[in-house]
Amino acid sequence: MVEVGSPIIECVPNFSEGVSPEKVRAIVSAMKVEGVSLLDYSLDNDHNRSVVTIAGAPEAVAEAAIRAAGKAAELIDLTRQEGVHPRIGAADVIPFVPVANYALPQCAMLARQAGQQIWLRYGIPVYFYEAAAARPDRVNLEDVRRGQFEGLRDAVRKDAASRPDIGGPELHATAGASAVGARKFLIAYNIYLHDPDVAIARAIAKEIRASGGGMYGIKAMGVLAQGRAQISMNITDFQRTPVAEVHERARQLAARHGSSIADGELIGLIPEQAYDPSAAWINQVPGFDPEMKVLERRLKHPLKWP
Repeated sequence: MVEVGSPIIECVPNFSEGVSPEKVRAIVSAMKVEGVSLLDYSLDNDHNRSVVTIAGAPEAVAEAAIRAAGKAAELIDLTRQEGVHPRIGAADVIPFVPVANYALPQCAMLARQAGQQIWLRYGIPVYFYEAAAARPDRVNLEDVRRGQFEGLRDAVRKDAASRPDIGGPELHATAGASAVGARKFLIAYNIYLHDPDVAIARAIAKEIRASGGGMYGIKAMGVLAQGRAQISMNITDFQRTPVAEVHERARQLAARHGSSIADGELIGLIPEQAYDPSAAWINQVPGFDPEMKVLERRLKHPLKWP
């Protein structure tokens, strides 16, 4: 249990493995560190990706994330890994998020320290992004991951500007590189369509994402998941662009394309401030339990470590 008034951060590492529960459990087990609570983890077979949420004392959380990167490198070989989600590393993304009594700049410093340790201990090079970025062209995660593992592996051999911030100059032969960063709360929210045509999901994603002139702070792509068309989204500023507005916009766009939205899906947790029990989007997430899916509540009742 985290003491009231103590600094608390969240870390939501994403791993390039969503097919083998045994491998994911081994990675999660490696994160068991005194002062760290396990709040959530899930596997996505279609994306071949897993997402873990831990929280607790900053230094302890950083240590847990560093160990997880090492275990992921042992178990995941990117030369044999495929999935629809972009990735550059076995431990692909490691973001640190302030929760209480800790600021974003402090998380950025912690990310830099964790990245250094990931390289020193395991020989995995690191790119820093968002608030921890060492270069302005690496603030956006999508810029860091451009070309994915295969493209980046080739690019670092030819172009010094593509090389990692820490370590390298080449990527780890099988574990690639890790993107380590500091950011505000991000809500990973997916919407399924009744229509199985993934082209419609891609068209909606193109219109809804910020880079296409859509909604502020929205990253989106249309994919085929579990045999269904899905709009897969990251909401990077839920205060400026509430999930309810994203849900309504997706509904409008689906109707324009002659389709309709079905159920929704949350990957990981949401902060209390984003939770509205009467919201349509909440009610369209099957089995949503605020005690399980709201971070501040989950902190009081963490999961048992596998």
